[in-house]
Amino acid sequence: MTIPSLVRSELARLTATPLARLAFIALMCVPLLYGGAYLWANRDPYAKLDQVPAAIVDQDAGATLDGERVHYGADVAKQAIDGGDFAWHETTAADARSGVRNGTYDFVVTIPHDFSASLASAQSDDPKRAELVMTTADTNSYLASTIAEQAGKTMRTAVAERVGKQAATTLLVGLADVRDSLGDAVDGAGKLASGATTAADGADTLADGTGELSSGAATLASGTAALPGQTAALDRGAQQVASGAASLSSGLSTLQQKTASLPDQTAQLAAGATRLQSGLHDLRDQTTQLPAQSQQLAAGAARVAAGNADLAGEAKPFIAGVQQLAADSPQLVTDLRPVVQTSTVLTPEQKTQLLAALDTLQTSSTRLGAGATSVSDGLGALRTGSAQVSAGASQLATQAPKLTTGIQQLSDGSDTLAAGTGQLAAAAPQLSSGIDSAASGASKVAAGAAQVAGGTDKLAAAAPQLSSGASQLATGAASADDGAKSLATGLHSLESGSSELAAKLDQGRTEIPASTSSSRKAQASVISDPVKVGDQNIAAAQNYGAGLAPFFISLAAWIGMYALFLILKPISKRAITAVRKPLRVVAGGWLTPALLGVVQMVALFLIVRFALSLDVVHAGGTIAVMVLASATFAAIIMTLNVLLGSVGQFLGLVLMLVQLVTAGGTFPWQTLPGPLAALHFALPMTYSVDAIRQTMYGGSLGTAWSDAGVLLCWLLGALLVSYVVTSRQTRTRTLRDLRPSLIG
Repeated sequence: MTIPSLVRSELARLTATPLARLAFIALMCVPLLYGGAYLWANRDPYAKLDQVPAAIVDQDAGATLDGERVHYGADVAKQAIDGGDFAWHETTAADARSGVRNGTYDFVVTIPHDFSASLASAQSDDPKRAELVMTTADTNSYLASTIAEQAGKTMRTAVAERVGKQAATTLLVGLADVRDSLGDAVDGAGKLASGATTAADGADTLADGTGELSSGAATLASGTAALPGQTAALDRGAQQVASGAASLSSGLSTLQQKTASLPDQTAQLAAGATRLQSGLHDLRDQTTQLPAQSQQLAAGAARVAAGNADLAGEAKPFIAGVQQLAADSPQLVTDLRPVVQTSTVLTPEQKTQLLAALDTLQTSSTRLGAGATSVSDGLGALRTGSAQVSAGASQLATQAPKLTTGIQQLSDGSDTLAAGTGQLAAAAPQLSSGIDSAASGASKVAAGAAQVAGGTDKLAAAAPQLSSGASQLATGAASADDGAKSLATGLHSLESGSSELAAKLDQGRTEIPASTSSSRKAQASVISDPVKVGDQNIAAAQNYGAGLAPFFISLAAWIGMYALFLILKPISKRAITAVRKPLRVVAGGWLTPALLGVVQMVALFLIVRFALSLDVVHAGGTIAVMVLASATFAAIIMTLNVLLGSVGQFLGLVLMLVQLVTAGGTFPWQTLPGPLAALHFALPMTYSVDAIRQTMYGGSLGTAWSDAGVLLCWLLGALLVSYVVTSRQTRTRTLRDLRPSLIG
């Protein structure tokens, strides 16, 4: 029997009767029903969370924040209901409690009465953490409780972001106010530094003054020490002043007699000054037009000089011609004279007249030459003289304003002289009267000098007290000087400190960043939610169903093979006995379930891709891996049946259960206990799940090839074991081989 004939005979046996065909079709559909139904049920459960019933109880009483009423509880409830993540029902606490017990609600979110007050306390001196109460019951669904925890975390994050944004906004506004206040403080510190500088300068001036006061007081004390002796000398001087005052009185009397005629003399002087003033005024009036006339004279002289120069230039050729004519005339006369004398045409009288005319011509030409020379010399002298006249006129025009100004000043001086002499004349009587008063005052001075002489005696008595007071003043001035220096030192320290204060305040102000309303809003948003998780999945599953598909496809392939071997014979006993070619028998026994597995896997792929609309990046690669996995599982289950019979069939079920928990299809394999984690790398379903993930999600094709290599090793290894067992059976037969099997 050939391998195709073995396959055909096995398929004919499976479809020999209607009941056999029905069983065959039912077992072929087992992996399709398992994989398709499970993936259909779990295709995208998260998309239908809005159908999960949940209750929200708002007991928040509100609070007052910055003078305004806030109701964070109502905002949270509204945001949750508007979000539509779950089938929210806003209800009372009693209804929610009974609803979660009887399954009306999967979970309940309760907002306590102090929720807003606790959130508002974040900006007070006694902050309190706000609380959301989550009520669940695992009797409804354990996963519903897990989802409720995620919902609570989402609500907490939203509330924290909002409150954090408001708190950050308040903080940033406060920082902006602090920055503005620091600006005012910097200005104030600058003014303080300026005032301290002024005060320090004043203190330095005060210290200088107190130093001078101390020095002067010391000098005063030193000077007053000799005051008693000096007052005696002052007394003697006062006596001399009295004697001198008497002599002054006598001299003033004599002067009074000599100045009796002074008023008459000053009157005559005033009359002469008045006449001088009148004459100078007349002279000033007559010379008023002198600058303008001298300018006109200068202009006329300049024009005359220019005309003479032009005349000399135009006459020069004429004079030259006349001189040339005078020079040529003697020769002409000499040449004509023989001609006239020898002429036969002329009469003697005519000859006499012509000769006389030639003599006259000769004499006239001589005179004409001399006259031309005189004219030329005269024109030169005229030109030179006119130039000198023009220069003199210009100089006169230049000096005329000065002359006028001098006359004006002399006139003004005469006015002053006249006024002074008038005043002198008017003051002469007063001078005479003053001399009389001086004489009378001298008498009084003499009397006062006598009184001064008496007062100096009292001054001599008070001089010791003045000397003592001056010493005390010197001591006090020294103390004031020390205090002024200390004040100046302190004010300099104040100046330095206030300048440093202004600099530090300005530095602190610049370290606080300037902000606007829009920038503060953006900063508050970032502070309240500083981290954003970006999604960069290099090989993404479409949804929850797509995430479970590789695992359930592999599990369906194993279940499909396991179900087929319930009706398939691993190897044909008749073929072993008749053909006695173990390789052909093993190939025929394995090829039948492998071909049926291809049909199952292609049908399952069509359900996953088109009926469930799950995305597949590499369709060909995915189908190839599914077929390879099905063929590998067929070889493994066949080997167990060939090696152990019905016990091997049972071990195929046990091996499926072990791979169910070790393949890492639902949770990461790293979460498995140690022994199961070791089995993860040993069993074939691990590699079929991983290879389908790589081809279905668009992952690493190299990894998929590596997984396919491991599956191929399992396939060849299982077929090799089947071949060895079959070879042994072809050589020897036992009663056990003839005993009918419990399966098949």
